[in-house]
Amino acid sequence: MVTLAAEVGSSYVALRAFQARLAVARENLKTQEDTRDLVYWRVRAGLASQLDLERADYQLAGTRAEVPVLESGIQSSLNRLAVLLGQAPGTLPEAVSGPGEVPAAPEAVAVGIPAETLARRPDVRRAERLLAAQTARVGVAEADLYPRLAFSGSIGLDVLSAGGLLDSGNTRSSFGPRLSWNLFNGGAVRAGIRAEDALVEQALAAWRGTVLNALREVEDALVSLAKDRDRLGYLAQAEQSAQAAARLALDGYSSGLSDFQAVLDAQQALLSFQDRRVQGSSALSTDLITLYKALGGGWTPETVPLEEDRLAR
Repeated sequence: MVTLAAEVGSSYVALRAFQARLAVARENLKTQEDTRDLVYWRVRAGLASQLDLERADYQLAGTRAEVPVLESGIQSSLNRLAVLLGQAPGTLPEAVSGPGEVPAAPEAVAVGIPAETLARRPDVRRAERLLAAQTARVGVAEADLYPRLAFSGSIGLDVLSAGGLLDSGNTRSSFGPRLSWNLFNGGAVRAGIRAEDALVEQALAAWRGTVLNALREVEDALVSLAKDRDRLGYLAQAEQSAQAAARLALDGYSSGLSDFQAVLDAQQALLSFQDRRVQGSSALSTDLITLYKALGGGWTPETVPLEEDRLAR
C-alpha cells in the first residue's frame, strides 16, 4: 500500500509537471510569435535583414517542436495514473486531465523519531520477526538436551452389550507419568543446535542489512530534498533575471540599440530556465514522496524544519 501510494503520488506530480511545462512552452510561443511579427515588419521597412527573420523562424519552429513531446508525456502520465487507480486509460475526470500546477513541497518535513519510523517499514518488521522466530527455534533445539516429563491417561469401558454401559464395574482407566530423553542422540542434538545458531546469525545479518538499507534510503531522500530545494531557489532567481534580460533585449532591438542575436539568446535562456524551474519543482515534490516511502508511511510524526533536522542529524 505504501508503494502504491508513492507511485500514485509520483505519477500525479509527473502529470502536473508535464502540464506546467506545456503551459510554459505555449506562453513562450506567444512571445516568440510576437517577436517574429516585429522582425517581419522591420524587414519590410528595411530596418532589419532577412537573416533576423530566418533566426526568428527557426527559434519559433524549435519551440513548436517541443509541444508534441510534452503533450505525449501528458497522455502517458494520464494513462499510467488511471491504471494505478484501477481505471481504464482515458477515463480520468477533467479535474485531473486539465491544466494544473505542480504540487508544492512544504517548507517543513515530517520525519518523527528515526528509530520509530524505520521500525514501521514492512521490510524491517519482516526481518525482525524472522530473526525472533529463528531465535525461538534455538530454544526448541536446546530443549532436546534435557529429559521431558509428560503425564498421560485414559478412561474407557469394556462391555459386551448396551446394557452394561451403566455398570461401574466395566470401567477401566490408566494414568501415569512418561519420561523421554534423547540420551544417546546428544551429538545429533548439539549439531542441530549449532545449525540453528548459524541460522540465527544469518537472520541477524539479514536484519542488519535491511535496517542499513532503510537508513540509506532515508538519508538519500533527505539529501536529495535539501539539494533540490537549493537548486529550485537558484532556478527561480535565474528565471527572474532571464525575464528582465528578455524584456530589455527586445526593447533595445525595437529601438535599434541592439541586434537580434541578443533577443534570441535572452528568449532561449528564458524558456530554458522556466522549463528547468518546473522540473525542479517536480523533483522536489517527488523527493518528498520518496522520503515518506523510505520512512514507511502511515504515521503521525513530529514536524521539524528541513534545515534544523539536517543540523540535528
